[in-house]
Amino acid sequence: MIARTWRGWAPAETADDYQRHYETEVARHLRNVPGFQGARLLRRADGTEVEFTSITFFTDLDAVRGFAGESYEHAVLEDDARRALSHWDDHVSHAEVAVSL
Repeated sequence: MIARTWRGWAPAETADDYQRHYETEVARHLRNVPGFQGARLLRRADGTEVEFTSITFFTDLDAVRGFAGESYEHAVLEDDARRALSHWDDHVSHAEVAVSL
């Protein structure tokens, strides 16, 4: 299994908007990707901003490509996410899940 990790930051005023977007639009999209195995959105206060860490799980890199395309190391952000966030990582990291408890 592959874990795809990405981070983005939102002003406190729009953090709930981003979380709502993730819970609805991102979730809807991911559930339709063959090989999608689940996701977690972490939220942490970071001064005047909120840091979000998204960890999505896929069966393999082919499934990741099914979500992100051939340039799968680039972040995938819809317009609603871009409006809610102040900045984000343009690249994501991928790691093989070694232990799952």
